[in-house]
Amino acid sequence: MFGSNKSTEESKNTPLASGNALNALAKGTEAEGTMRCESDLRVDGTLKGKLFCKAKLIIGPTGVIEGEAQCQNAVVEGRFKGILKVTDLLHVRETADVEGDISTNKLTVQNGARFNVSCAMETGATKTPDLKTAGQDATKIAGGKT
Repeated sequence: MFGSNKSTEESKNTPLASGNALNALAKGTEAEGTMRCESDLRVDGTLKGKLFCKAKLIIGPTGVIEGEAQCQNAVVEGRFKGILKVTDLLHVRETADVEGDISTNKLTVQNGARFNVSCAMETGATKTPDLKTAGQDATKIAGGKT
């Protein structure tokens, strides 16, 4: 019972979360501040502030993000207002409401989406955020020239 090592041995054999783990901010949850994550993040609640994600960001139909977000890929079904930097693909679904400044490599916007943005298509210009230095200012060289 209390002195048994059986559960300790079982926990050693249990695999840890894989690189495909999904973080979630559930409907009805509100968070404010800076968030950093290594794996996918699904937002069905409200997040105000800065988000730095090395993987996919999913804003569900009830999800709201206001502020700044950086990620590798994004799917927006809910509301985003602010600055969004996507390294690879931004997919805006028909239920989405997006306002602000967007930079991405690839973009799809489905019919019916509200998409009022300033958008820069920057092939390879935005790299996946380094979670250790995320939020620190970086110098951007226009046109790739030094």
